[in-house]
Amino acid sequence: MDILYEDNHLLVVNKPAGWVVQGATAGQKSLLEWGRNYIGVKYAKPGNVFLGVVSRIDASVTGVVPFARTSKAASRLSEQLRSRSIQKKYWALVEGRVPQETSNLEHWLLRRESDLITRIVPPNTPQSKKAILNYKRIASIDHCDLLEIELVTGRKHQIRAQLQALGNPILGDQRYGSTRRFAEGIALHCRQLQFKHPTIDKTLALEARLPDSWPEQLINLPGLPSESSPS
Repeated sequence: MDILYEDNHLLVVNKPAGWVVQGATAGQKSLLEWGRNYIGVKYAKPGNVFLGVVSRIDASVTGVVPFARTSKAASRLSEQLRSRSIQKKYWALVEGRVPQETSNLEHWLLRRESDLITRIVPPNTPQSKKAILNYKRIASIDHCDLLEIELVTGRKHQIRAQLQALGNPILGDQRYGSTRRFAEGIALHCRQLQFKHPTIDKTLALEARLPDSWPEQLINLPGLPSESSPS
């Protein structure tokens, strides 16, 4: 596992495709269980190891996932998440060309418990929530655009649903309209997470390299680290 940052309060990893963050069913790999086992073995901790889930990404998505190693860290990071002070940036490889180099997308999303997908609905539809993201195109390859996305809100399947609504589904994301295959999972990667350390006066900006299954031209783009480093 690619560990991006580790100390007494945090464990941050670069999640591979196909792993769930928590709640694994038969045959699935659980990042939470891997983390508990890793800490238990490394630090010789007997019994149940505490590891708090701070935020999740879908099993088919790769990139930065933080865990809290103490209840104090979990509480303080959860508060940062509620106040939207944690900054997330994603890279998405989408089908076709986006209509603008940079743009702000706003939609109303509806996700019922019985639904398998998040739906775009008219504004103020009952039970719907407003979703906002900003994107910029940073590269183009093989009739696809590579976008850097900054989330303003954090709704379930928000990026996937909003890019489908734009007419540019994420490569490999057949559930949200993609007609092209992708090597592993879908072409959505949580590239960077920036937040205040929960116990010391320090801001962490942790970046995760792209998986090797992505096109080599994109893996080697300037500005994306080839190796993980706590920054």
